[in-house]
Amino acid sequence: MHSILGLLEHHTYPLIFGWVLIEQGGVPIPSVPVMLAAGAMSAAHKLHVAYALPIIMLACLISDSAWYVLGRLYGSKVVDILCRFSLEAETCVVRTHGTFAKRGTVTLLFSKFVPGFSTVAAPIVGQARIPYLNFVFYDMAGTLIWAGTWLFAGRFLGDLARRSSRFFAMLSQFGIALVIMMVIALVVYRLVKRRQFLVELSDLRLEPAQLMAMITDAERKGLDRPFIVDLRHPLDVLADPHVLPGALRIVPDALKQCKEIIPRDRDIILYCTCPSEETSAKVALELRRLGVKRVRPLRGGLQGWKDAGYSLEPVVCPDSQPKSKADHSLNLGGPGAQSGS
Repeated sequence: MHSILGLLEHHTYPLIFGWVLIEQGGVPIPSVPVMLAAGAMSAAHKLHVAYALPIIMLACLISDSAWYVLGRLYGSKVVDILCRFSLEAETCVVRTHGTFAKRGTVTLLFSKFVPGFSTVAAPIVGQARIPYLNFVFYDMAGTLIWAGTWLFAGRFLGDLARRSSRFFAMLSQFGIALVIMMVIALVVYRLVKRRQFLVELSDLRLEPAQLMAMITDAERKGLDRPFIVDLRHPLDVLADPHVLPGALRIVPDALKQCKEIIPRDRDIILYCTCPSEETSAKVALELRRLGVKRVRPLRGGLQGWKDAGYSLEPVVCPDSQPKSKADHSLNLGGPGAQSGS
């Protein structure tokens, strides 16, 4: 087996470029171990951080620009595809959308440090139609911070290792195995977390046919309908301005902060556009921990309801921006106010 020194000495820059390009392209293989290894090997003067850094930035520029253009052209469809392959369900679209709503393009300065943000950030910026030059400026600044942090952290570790010639020789010999083990460990950790999330979700999901039956039964008996909440971000609503019958539009943070508006005497149904219902499922689990027990995510979200052939209602003023939490909860509602709410 080639040592990490031999591998990086002969193939260092193509390896770094290709690995980062693939990861930023959406393949969930972490590039942090490779950058750490590259930084450590720079301590042995087998490669230069001054060359590795612009190569990483070029790889990120190519992949991020491609995702930006795709997001600008196809909007939420591209983000949904990326989330479908993501191993970070918790950091899917909802957190990225929410962070952009609060901080704008400044989010790009730290997005690459957060699993799940890195790839979806670029298409969401494109979807928001932020000017390309603004995107490139913040994206490259964030890439510089991200890559520089890990490369110089590796250099620091390499300098420490050089103080012991025996340890440095062992690191050189088995470094490739260490890098591979780190990559595998990170992937396995993310897979386990996603598996745990899906297990928690399995018993909560409500089928569209079940929700339709609940609505029909409530109307027949003259009772209140289930309390249906549309958790989609305004960008997603602009792309598809329809809601389930009687649904209120409330963003996840407002729903958790204003849980007093949530009725306790009927079922609460949440839906979103994320694959596998990541957003609605995560909010449902958090509400349950806060004591709201009769809450369930709708399987398939809005698309699942459409596929089942059930009717939708148009959104009234989908781009309205409320001034308060109460306004956020009520003014973003669809045309059919929840009966009895």
